[in-house]
Amino acid sequence: MRDWTRRDLLKTGISTTAALAGSARAFAQSPDAGNSPNEPGQFLRERLLLDFGWRFHLGHADDPARDFEFGANGETFAKSGAFAPPCRTNFDDSAWQKIDLPHDWAVELPFENAKPLTSHGSKPLGRSWPATSIGWYRRIFSVPASDAGRRIALEFDGVFRDSVVVLNGHYLGRNLSGYAPFRYDVSDFLSYGGQNCLAVRVDATLNEGWFYEGAGIYRHVWLTKTGPLHVAHHGTYVRTDVENGAATISIVTEIENDSDAAKPCRLISNVLDDHGNSVAEARSDEVTVPAWGRWRFEHRANVREAHLWSIEQPYLYRLISSVESGGPLDRLETPFGVRTLRFDAAEGFFLNGKNVKIKGTCNHQDHAGLGSALPDRVQYFRIERLKEMGSNAYRTSHNPPTPELLDACDRLGMLVMDETRMESSSPEGLSQLERMVRRDRNHPSVVIWSLANEEGYDQGKERGARILTTMKRLVHELDPSRPVTTAMNGDWGGGFTLVEDVQGFNYNNEKIDAFHQKFPRMPSIGTETASTVSTRGIYSNDKEKGYVSAYDLNFPPWACTAESWWKLYDARPFLEGGFAWTGFDYRGEPTPYGWPCINSHFGIMDTCGFPKDNFFYYQAWWGSKAVLHLFPHWNWAGQEGQEIDVWCHSNLERVELFVNGQSAGAKNVERNSHVSWKVQYAPGAIEARGFQGGREVLRVKRETTGAPAGILLHPDRLNIAADGEDVSMIAVEVVDDRGRMVPTADDLITFTVGGPGRLIGVGNGDPSSHEPDKASQRRAFNGLCMAIVQAAKQAGTITVTATASGLKSVTATITCDPATLRPAVS
Repeated sequence: MRDWTRRDLLKTGISTTAALAGSARAFAQSPDAGNSPNEPGQFLRERLLLDFGWRFHLGHADDPARDFEFGANGETFAKSGAFAPPCRTNFDDSAWQKIDLPHDWAVELPFENAKPLTSHGSKPLGRSWPATSIGWYRRIFSVPASDAGRRIALEFDGVFRDSVVVLNGHYLGRNLSGYAPFRYDVSDFLSYGGQNCLAVRVDATLNEGWFYEGAGIYRHVWLTKTGPLHVAHHGTYVRTDVENGAATISIVTEIENDSDAAKPCRLISNVLDDHGNSVAEARSDEVTVPAWGRWRFEHRANVREAHLWSIEQPYLYRLISSVESGGPLDRLETPFGVRTLRFDAAEGFFLNGKNVKIKGTCNHQDHAGLGSALPDRVQYFRIERLKEMGSNAYRTSHNPPTPELLDACDRLGMLVMDETRMESSSPEGLSQLERMVRRDRNHPSVVIWSLANEEGYDQGKERGARILTTMKRLVHELDPSRPVTTAMNGDWGGGFTLVEDVQGFNYNNEKIDAFHQKFPRMPSIGTETASTVSTRGIYSNDKEKGYVSAYDLNFPPWACTAESWWKLYDARPFLEGGFAWTGFDYRGEPTPYGWPCINSHFGIMDTCGFPKDNFFYYQAWWGSKAVLHLFPHWNWAGQEGQEIDVWCHSNLERVELFVNGQSAGAKNVERNSHVSWKVQYAPGAIEARGFQGGREVLRVKRETTGAPAGILLHPDRLNIAADGEDVSMIAVEVVDDRGRMVPTADDLITFTVGGPGRLIGVGNGDPSSHEPDKASQRRAFNGLCMAIVQAAKQAGTITVTATASGLKSVTATITCDPATLRPAVS
């Protein structure tokens, strides 16, 4: 195995596969396909979405009789096909709630002020709340008789948590992880030509994290069909080497033969550019795959003048893997990118030979109005917001992400630190790790694996080194192209440090230089930094309300300001960069205050994605455009004559402040810093003028507004797909009679949706709001709130009307364009 601790740690080029809906995209079965799954000339693979048409009911773990006799009579496992009443087709679920996936039932629970719930968003889940911690899902579906003889599998992208899956009364298995994907081959248990009952019991009593994790089937479910001879699940792996502009593509493809007879076949690997043109191809000789066995094909192909995947130009190729024997038996499409990586202990991180400072954020997966059940489009919305801020990297804290997040990073150009949840070399821990790596190793966005986070019991110990050695060995067997790291908040130099490829620093900035002097050949990265706390639109600490000033001043004892961490990291070439905690606020971990606060203040944006003032600090020093951001607002009734701190985040050379037309002085802007003044408040306006090369280039103003008079709606997209999944994120502003946002407004906004769409969530970013996320109304917080509208499956026009007492109402129109629906289970 290669020595990954050398200075030029990673020189290998990688190409990776990003798949639609988080997996390699399959071609649908040909409409004229025959009945025999062994007959050549068919495309036998189908991947069908199983998100629509479910029924849901909360169970009762404390009372087995109420929990549909689950285990009540001791016969649950006694007879196959009779697991529990809800798992049978004749069970009456008419009183159950109709839902579509993804689904998070925890987000709809009321908030409760109970200490055990604080870290989890104050939602009643756990041993003391059994009636709200167990959920049952049912889905009746049919499978045509012609599918007999095919291999059919159920695939779950993620269920939180501890799921028991039963098909037609037959127990399939139990999955503990709330984040790792899992699947079951159900070929033997289906009723071909008839109805089938899929039941899933989900137990969210125990947690895996110390933050809001949601509850339920909160990611996609799929039904995959293949012929007996097919590409194995997550069975493609693509790497590339790049030299003089040409790419050598190395392809490993595993073929499975799930039949009683040995079968001959050959594999064709065809590489397509983003226009669908073939640019390289490799063909194998015919081989015989043994009955119930596997065959590993290794292909190499060359692409001249290859387009490289980069942050600025995230170019994707596609690999078409065709299994043939006298005709096509299986065909699989795998998107991938061509790029090179190098982690250098002295000079930092290199992408395609170019030194790139990692400007990252850590993030949990929940969003205002939705909890953890995010439609795919929301993943893109969140990455777009981070890119706008100037960020180029994303850490999936602290768990494997949903596949669609990686798709968004692939397509938008965002580097990823992909992190497993369980630091363990136990069978369960290694299983979760392997499932993550096999699924994600083909994404060009993923540049490094994270195997642990702040494991105080192990990170500095010899035992921890043993555990990590086994984990690292597995990762490098599955993917020798990327390094591994761990996020260590102490014990640097021992334990994990002796095993990992890249040293991960969590906080402790004052110890970084000493570590580098002692381990000069060890690449290093800030796996978690900052943890600055602030509340959008608030400019003084208020413990009673649970708010923290938005100036870059407040942080917990282990943390620091945005300015202090970034100054340190930007000044040290040996640091690859770092990941600030966090890009977005999230539910749970209310710091520094508890109730009524129910979510964190760490975000650079709030839970809706509305920027806090620190957003513009990062935009100034991470981005490429000129920035001039002035704050606070200028509505301070009752504070006339009092001093107000006025700050400006800017990357211009010089900024001059004017108060009601009078200059308060000009100041030079130090790199990675801000400028500030103290001025007496008087109603009117403050204005900042920014200068570059002695010339004024930008001017911004904050005015004292009038009272709330109206509403403005700002959909992030005016056209969405009529596919039953797409969404428009609608920012809502309360404005005065001159159309200026009122920065202190808290009016209650009511939403009415007409046409082929529905309101699926509301939010406002208020960390102390106890309003429901699933509702037709939301109070503005400091002038803003958000409505999330989802399209139906019919084309047409959605109208969204916002009203509030005493305010002029407004209507936004969103067009639902005709769309081809994803293949789905009927």
